[in-house]
Amino acid sequence: MKILMVEDDPKISSFVKLGLENNDCIVDVAYDSLMGEKLVLKKKYDVILLDVIMPGINGFELCKKIRDNNIKTPILMLTSLASTEDKLMGFNSGADDYLLKPFEFQELLARLKALKRRSSDVIINPVLKIADLVLDTNSKKVSRNNQDIKLTSHEFKILELLLNNRGRVLERIEIAEKIWGYSFNTGTNVIDVHINSLRNKIDKNFTLKLIQTIKGMGYMISEQ
Repeated sequence: MKILMVEDDPKISSFVKLGLENNDCIVDVAYDSLMGEKLVLKKKYDVILLDVIMPGINGFELCKKIRDNNIKTPILMLTSLASTEDKLMGFNSGADDYLLKPFEFQELLARLKALKRRSSDVIINPVLKIADLVLDTNSKKVSRNNQDIKLTSHEFKILELLLNNRGRVLERIEIAEKIWGYSFNTGTNVIDVHINSLRNKIDKNFTLKLIQTIKGMGYMISEQ
């Protein structure tokens, strides 16, 4: 597994780099956002490990620039910022996962492997449809009634998950595990926030509501 780590703390970067290399990974390290951006544009990686607070632009801004360059490499944010708002900022900037400092190395390794595994999954149905809603997994475009709808990375993944399980109720914990690779604490409302945002984009201006809330259970997408 080839990994880019953008981390300005030399102690953390050397510790993580050594641990990853001992697990058969190839690791490039950038100590600021400028070098990180140059390496992302120059080389291809399996996963990007991205600090938030660092010299130059912060990790959220760098993550967004990476996505704006149409680079789909999975990104794991590594930071001490622990609030739900910070996590949502990371996810909305295009990150795929979020790990708080301090962390256990084995958890970091497991998450990196999960991100690589999910990014390598073969797409069976490139175009998913329900009613007048169309999701193209190749172009990453979504439309309803021929109107383009702009989604964040995680909104797109959640919608894709719902469409691949149309007519079936997905519990919040299942959505968290499928999209982020782990479960959020029960006290957080991250799944509900993403679902509400997604619903505002694909259902609000249409008579037929597709995303259904099944009280006490979870969510599903259906024409019923």
